[in-house]
Amino acid sequence: MIHYQLRCPAGHGFEGWFRDAVGFEEQAAGGLLACPECGSGSVTRALMAPAVRSSGRRRVAAPPSPEAAPVSPPDNSPERTAAILPDRMRAVLQRMRSEIEQHCEDVGDRFAEVAREMHRRSSGDGEPGAVARAGKEAVPPRGIYGEATSEEYEALADEGIEVNRIPWLPRADG
Repeated sequence: MIHYQLRCPAGHGFEGWFRDAVGFEEQAAGGLLACPECGSGSVTRALMAPAVRSSGRRRVAAPPSPEAAPVSPPDNSPERTAAILPDRMRAVLQRMRSEIEQHCEDVGDRFAEVAREMHRRSSGDGEPGAVARAGKEAVPPRGIYGEATSEEYEALADEGIEVNRIPWLPRADG
């Protein structure tokens, strides 16, 4: 992964992580990058200071004291996640939600079922002509979103069905 400082024509600075320099160039050329403050799609890399490691000894944090309170499991609720995210990240995730809601179909808690059916009817489970032999019409892939349990996500992955999870923050307007 590579970390870039980015800048829009209005002078807003923000950061981004990319697979490599080519990944940044592809996303920029494809119009996939936008300023989280003003929404401008004209994003360029800003001048960055190089990371320099000093030759001095590294400081090691002291271990926690035995009487320290035990750490409770993280609260992963959307409201808690939204509260601890930096404003810019929250803006990007809210914009992503808006785009998904505008361009994809909400299948609700039937997500795993619909993804599985769409995969089977678009590929025929890898057998040439399997969809036609079954008397079914091939279904072109489309964007869907919804809810699934961790077990359902695992089962989809085991079946070779590619799905992605994103943090689903509350809407910016609500």
